[in-house]
Formats: sequence, C-alpha cells, structure tokens
Amino acid sequence: MPELRQNFATKEWVIIATERAKRPEEMATHRAPRNPVSFNPKCPFCPGNESITPPEVMRIPADGGAWNVRVVPNKFAALSRDAQPKRVIHRQRRSIEGFGVHDVIIETPDHAGVLALMPDAEVANTLRCYKSRYNDLCLDHRIAHVTLFKNHGADAGTSLEHPHSQLIASPVISYQIRQRVHEALRHYDEFGECMFCQMIEEELEEKQRIVMLTDHFVALELYASPAPFSTHIYPRRHMASFGDISAAEITDLARTLRTVLAKLYHGLQDPDFNYTIRSAPSEWVGVKYFHWYLSVIPRLTRVAGFELGSGMFINTVTPESAADFLRNVKVEAAVAAAEKV
Repeated sequence: MPELRQNFATKEWVIIATERAKRPEEMATHRAPRNPVSFNPKCPFCPGNESITPPEVMRIPADGGAWNVRVVPNKFAALSRDAQPKRVIHRQRRSIEGFGVHDVIIETPDHAGVLALMPDAEVANTLRCYKSRYNDLCLDHRIAHVTLFKNHGADAGTSLEHPHSQLIASPVISYQIRQRVHEALRHYDEFGECMFCQMIEEELEEKQRIVMLTDHFVALELYASPAPFSTHIYPRRHMASFGDISAAEITDLARTLRTVLAKLYHGLQDPDFNYTIRSAPSEWVGVKYFHWYLSVIPRLTRVAGFELGSGMFINTVTPESAADFLRNVKVEAAVAAAEKV
C-alpha cells in the first residue's frame, strides 16, 4: 500500500508510492557517458585562462606556484557586491537593493575532473575553501545568510562543464530556512533537545536507512525522503554552523562526501545532482537547537503538476531500499572494474 510519511524536521508530507515503486537499479541514468577533455582552451576555469575570470578572492596553491582550488566572483552574479542593502517599504510592497556576494569555487584545474572520483585530499581542499569563505562572509554585518551549493549536470542547472561549486551570501534569510530553524526551536522548547541529534540517534539504532557511518559523520536516506536517493550527511557532533567544523572533521567529511557521490556515480551511472549545505544563519551560530547538514539530491525525477499544486512530493523508491542499494555499491570494486575497460 502507498504510505504518507512526514518529514521530522520540516513537517512536510511525502507520498511513498509503493504501488509505483521501482527497484533502485531502475533509476540509473542511461545516456552516453560524459567524456570531457582535461583542458579546454575556451573554458574560463582552466589553468592559463585566469585572466578571463574576475580577480580571484582566494586560492589553495599547489606545489610549484600553480593552484588546486580557486575562488572568484561570479561574472554573472545574482547579487551585487557594489549595491547597498537598503530596504524600501511601500504599503504591501517590500524590496531591498540587490546587495550580496556570489562566488564560484573552482574545485580543480582538471576540466574533466569529477568530485566523485577525486582523491579525498582534493575534496578536502574544496571544503576548506567553503569554510574560509563562509566564515569571512558571516563577519559582514550586512550578510544574513550564506548558501553553499553545487550543480552537477544540465538537469541540475549547471552551465559550465568544469567542476565548480557556488556560494551566495544574501542580506535576508529565506522563508524556507526560517521555517526549518523555527521548527527546530519549537522542538527544543518542547523536548529540551536538538531534533536532529534525536533523529540521528534513532536512525543509528534502527540502521535501516544508514548509507555510511564514520567517526564524525553519518550519511542516510531520510525516512520521508522527497525524491529517490535524497541523501543527507550529518555531523555526529552537534554544530549549528558549518563554520564550526574542525580540521579533522573536514578530512572526514571529504571522504564521506566523495564516497556518497561515488556510490551514486557508479550505482546510478553518473546522475545529475545538486547538493547544498544547510547551516544556521550567522545570527544563530552556536544555538543548541539547530544542526547543519549537507543534502545531496540526484535529479532522477521531475517536479510535475501535483508537486507544484500541493507542495507534496511523490517518491517511487523507498528510502530503505535506496539505502540498502547504496550500501552495496562497492566503490573500490567499481573503480577497479572501470579501469579495466
């Protein structure tokens, strides 16, 4: 029978459509493999083309003066560093001048690179850039919230093939973020504990939806997952802000994230995906009731009329079967098999 499940953190309902349920392997992406070259002379993110991008904000250098990771302003930014966050209120109309920061994090000099296949140390370099820029921008009193995200593939919204992530820092906190924070505060007021810490503890006890467990992180499929293979990575230590991640945790998160992405890459044949880091806004850093996490959403289905009209999502792969499938994707074996082809 179909089942409606409620997201513990957001209180949103999801339909687990068991009557239409698909086996996890049926969700694999069947298309020609991507075969980009390692260097594209027309790509603004490739080495030697640094003058094409706006002046870089930071870099992690490689031996010999080259770079491993660069951070540059987005040439086609959604918000402007030069604007002022001036509020205008006229009757029911509210607006703010388009101030904000929009950065691009170029993850590797290799145009053909894929985060799922990179060494853990290279993934860790990208995460260090995330943390550095996140903490710097949180010190700006004009910034209310910083969003870190990655789009991989056309269905996920990417426009440039070269591996990169993005950061947008805005002068307002979106309704979706406020809703999550306020729901977490309500739970803390009622029960005296972080709802995310409670959820992690219960998931570790049940083990049905766990994909991967390390010293510092747990990757799992949500009980009320809105889409097939939507995977969350939570720090096991309570932290409201991504900016509080330690050096050891960055190393561990790099391995966890790379492994999860590699399981999706090999198990579902390199699906398009988005990931984002959901962190407490700067004004709520250190609170006891919120817990940051990284959300990975493969683009395996499309949002249609029901989702738009109701706000509810239909998931045709049970979270339990998705977790079991990903646990059994042996990344090391898949890499070895690919190398023999």
